[in-house]
Amino acid sequence: MKKTACLILLMVASISFAQVKLEGMVTDSVKVPFELANVIAINQATRGLESYGITNPQGKFTLDLGANGTYEIQVSYVGMTTFKEILSTKEIDIVKDYILQPENALDEVELIYEMPVSIKGDTVVYNADSFNTGTERKLEDVLENLPGVEINEDGQIEVEGKVVNKLMVNGKDFFDGDTKLATKNIPSKAVDKIQVLRNYSEVGQMSSVRNNQDNIALNIKLKEGKENFWFGDVTAGAGAAPDNELYILQPKLFYYSPKYSLNFIGDLNNTGEVALTRRDIRGFGGGFRAPSNSSGTDVNLGDNSLNFLTSQGNAIEIENKLATGNFSYSPNKGLDLSGFVIYNSSRILSRETSFVQYTNPDLGIPDEATEQSSRERSNQALMKLSASYQPNINNQLDYDILGRISNDSQNQNNFSSVIGNTTQLEEVSPFSINQNINYYYTLGETNIFAFEAQHLLKNEDPFYNAVLINNPNGDDAFDTTADALGLDTSLSTYNLGQNRRIISNQVDAKLDYYKILNGKSNLNLTLGTILSRQEFNSNIFQFLLDGSQFNPTPTINNGLAVNDTEYNFSDIYLGLHYRLKTGVFTITPGFSVHAYGNKNIQFGETFEDNFFRLLPDFETRIQFKKSESLTVNYAMRNQFTDVTRLAEGLVLNNFNSIQFGTPDLQNALSHNVSMLYSSFNLFNYTNVFARAAYTSNIDQVRSLTNFDNVIRTSTFFNSNFADENVSIVGRVQRTFGKVQSSLNANFNYSKINQFIQGQQSVNEGFTQTYTPGIRTNFKVAPNINLTYRHSVTNNNQGSRETKFITNAPSAEFDAYIWKSVTLRSNYTYTNQDLGNGSSQSFQNWDASLAYRKDSDAKWEYEVKATNILDIDSQVRNSANNLSVFTSEIFIQPRFLTFRIVYTL
Repeated sequence: MKKTACLILLMVASISFAQVKLEGMVTDSVKVPFELANVIAINQATRGLESYGITNPQGKFTLDLGANGTYEIQVSYVGMTTFKEILSTKEIDIVKDYILQPENALDEVELIYEMPVSIKGDTVVYNADSFNTGTERKLEDVLENLPGVEINEDGQIEVEGKVVNKLMVNGKDFFDGDTKLATKNIPSKAVDKIQVLRNYSEVGQMSSVRNNQDNIALNIKLKEGKENFWFGDVTAGAGAAPDNELYILQPKLFYYSPKYSLNFIGDLNNTGEVALTRRDIRGFGGGFRAPSNSSGTDVNLGDNSLNFLTSQGNAIEIENKLATGNFSYSPNKGLDLSGFVIYNSSRILSRETSFVQYTNPDLGIPDEATEQSSRERSNQALMKLSASYQPNINNQLDYDILGRISNDSQNQNNFSSVIGNTTQLEEVSPFSINQNINYYYTLGETNIFAFEAQHLLKNEDPFYNAVLINNPNGDDAFDTTADALGLDTSLSTYNLGQNRRIISNQVDAKLDYYKILNGKSNLNLTLGTILSRQEFNSNIFQFLLDGSQFNPTPTINNGLAVNDTEYNFSDIYLGLHYRLKTGVFTITPGFSVHAYGNKNIQFGETFEDNFFRLLPDFETRIQFKKSESLTVNYAMRNQFTDVTRLAEGLVLNNFNSIQFGTPDLQNALSHNVSMLYSSFNLFNYTNVFARAAYTSNIDQVRSLTNFDNVIRTSTFFNSNFADENVSIVGRVQRTFGKVQSSLNANFNYSKINQFIQGQQSVNEGFTQTYTPGIRTNFKVAPNINLTYRHSVTNNNQGSRETKFITNAPSAEFDAYIWKSVTLRSNYTYTNQDLGNGSSQSFQNWDASLAYRKDSDAKWEYEVKATNILDIDSQVRNSANNLSVFTSEIFIQPRFLTFRIVYTL
């Protein structure tokens, strides 16, 4: 492996050094420079694009050309006649200026070679074919080739450091703008242009009065011939594994016309290839239409879904089923209809072993070795319908309705060196309905009204059951807890369960009025409200030998084992913001005044709190150049907890984590400061972004935790100690000819005040990660992508300090051979130093070999191998405010599959 990497690097270096530089200026006849003029060089031998450049504000450009070659130079600018010349290079750099003449409208328009990248206002347009090497199969392969664009670890698209929140195809929403479904499924052969829409606004009327700098959208332009015809591909495959037969079927079909579009994506496999994870499904259906959370109030409705053992990426067995459909229809210019249906099902078998060291060994909490195996089942369904009606430029009405339903369960077998064997069953079948209605109205040239409202109804019904071995004549670790819960301790097992039901109903509505004072400033007046109601019921019970239920009376928590709680929250607020553009600055100071009301009723007693709060916020954006900016934000936010932390009765999170709430909890305040710097420089192919954020939480809701062995009981209170978090993320990317280098850096510091066994201590964590990388983008040579991740995590938990060091070099290799064979391989070696003189390591290696007669062939044949080294587990080390743990996660064995792909 090392020899291969060295040879590739030598090849890259030799090609890079055999280059000369062409640089100069582009001006008009009186020497006025042109910014964003296009300069390209076409290799006369291959007729392919050799190099391209875009002029900077001073009209300067630079191109990297091969030595001893002949090139056609084309220089173009809007409104000017394109200049062409044949240029021969030797082995020395060339300095040459170009003068453009005004275009004669009567002259015949001559087509020139298409620019790889062009900028039109806030839109950056990439020509996909200029970056493709032939090994691309899906949209994500195309995007990874583009400068300034990156696919992050969560599968999200990032442009200039900002996450893309919306993706369209030919201007139509693709599954509500979801990016992951698009990148994994849209065929690369269908992609013509990728348009990056910066400062994107769903509503044209709002683009001039709202700050949309963080809104990035992508529009995928299809190639000619893809409209009014079905396109896509169907993949079918089979294979063998040590204890299983493998199968895969993936139909992906698309149809686009000017009036409507249809998309179908299916996936059936047991190879562990996950199209959408459970986490992806939970976050589906956002986009930009939901009301912006600019009030300064955060209401936590809680999440009572199952805490699955796996993240659906690493397991021993993984079976997935996915069926999706998406449509859009425009019966006329003023009306757009769209919607989607998604069904996702997974069956997972997982196993994990851990060694846990709890915080502060002086408190007498024993270390714990655990082994967990789990069978997980998840069925999820979503349906969304959307309508947007815009009869004229002064009116726009949007409506969305999104329904979710799921049926999830998890069966776990646990072994603890402290507690012994335990079996657990968790089930939940929640549903929710979310509706948005937004109306925008322009009254004259200087008055704009916007009404935005959202209603959420959510019903959750988690069930929990745990069975623990009981030795009536012995001293089991769970005995003290069993007595505290009031269980019958004479039985041979503790068979306890809990039913819970949480019904949440929330309305969030606001009316905005924008007064445009002049071309550079406007006022925004906001009147809004948040109304929330939650009902929470729960009871703990014990199954007896005859199958009947025993309702225990705890000896703790005043004997409260059940919950019957009603929680009402209201926020009525008035906000005022002023937006001013002056020079390179856009300044937006503002504040909101809130009248809050809290009331929860339980066991015949009412707890009520009403108060006023002023929340200021401020934003400044400095636009140094068209492609360089700095944004600074400050906001004070008010945070409110959910009903489960207010409920006084006992709640079983699981058998070793029991909580009871505090009915008079108050809100928590936070100060939030952030800075974002972004520079996208096509003159020297350098892209830089950096983000820094600081948060200080005041009166944060924290837990008071007491341990009995490794079983913890927690309640909640408002801490007088401020918790802090600092994060800094940055990336520098530079392209030298066909070689792209990058450096990613991530720093995170957190300070949490924790309260265990009645003692307060400060938990400090600091993580720093550096990821340098280099990749090539050759048209006719193999390409390599080398990265190295170095991460250091320090955690100070009072009397215990830990340090984890991770080093993970990786290499991705792809080659397009004889214009018919595609070879791909990716390898990662991960070493984790535990900070105590010992270390752990594991390797991942996947590869594939595909044959397609030519780029236009309908059939493709592929052999794909995963986990080639047949490792059986991966290691993970981490720390939180309660413990430090080292885990071994068992994974799927070596898989070899043969696949056939038919392209429409």
